[in-house]
Amino acid sequence: MSPAEPSGIAPSPAAEARPAITIALPKGRTLGPVSKLFERAGMTGDGGATLASALDEDSRALVRRARLDGRLVHLLLLKPDDVPTYVAYGTADLGVCGRDVLVEHDIDAYHPLDLGIGRCRLVVAGRVGEKLDTTTRMPRIATKYPRAAARHFARRGVQVEIVNVQSSVELAPLTGLADLIVDLVETGSTLAENGLDVKEEVLAVSTLLVANRASYKLRGEPIRALVRSLRAVLGA
Repeated sequence: MSPAEPSGIAPSPAAEARPAITIALPKGRTLGPVSKLFERAGMTGDGGATLASALDEDSRALVRRARLDGRLVHLLLLKPDDVPTYVAYGTADLGVCGRDVLVEHDIDAYHPLDLGIGRCRLVVAGRVGEKLDTTTRMPRIATKYPRAAARHFARRGVQVEIVNVQSSVELAPLTGLADLIVDLVETGSTLAENGLDVKEEVLAVSTLLVANRASYKLRGEPIRALVRSLRAVLGA
């Protein structure tokens, strides 16, 4: 029989390589505010570095190591649209994504916390003074959010043609490509500069912390600890 393992022995390198939780983070302008929020909640870079330095976007590493209450955390840096997919399949236990992305992907995920970052609106917009005419033809809608747009008009009982565009959505009504657009609006200044205005709101948008439902049960303790810390920071 092998001797009993001494109490207090350090974890093996293999055990330490397994993170307590894995979090999918969106690359881009949201990453900075998210890293500051997580750092205030007690997360640091591995080895005592700041979380901001651990998430330095000049590095090409796609998996970063962090610490929360002494436990290893893996941070996956992804395109925002990919975050819900990694959470839905359980590759990431938690993720940070906009409500617009979550709704568009229509994934089954628990969202325990609104992080209050990047507040804006998903809206229907069109030329100033023009109204949607559904009596003579099927209106055409240009958007980066085809599922959310289709569901919105279906709820209103309006049949539309959806045109999927990925950039300069405001150009669509100006060139005749579409009658209306569905897009994110923060201040409305871009719409106004292009002779467009908001016709109706589809969805209020902000950045959410989302969780894989199975992970929330299986790794509930470290996940709930992070949620509690973030909630305390947001309420301070």
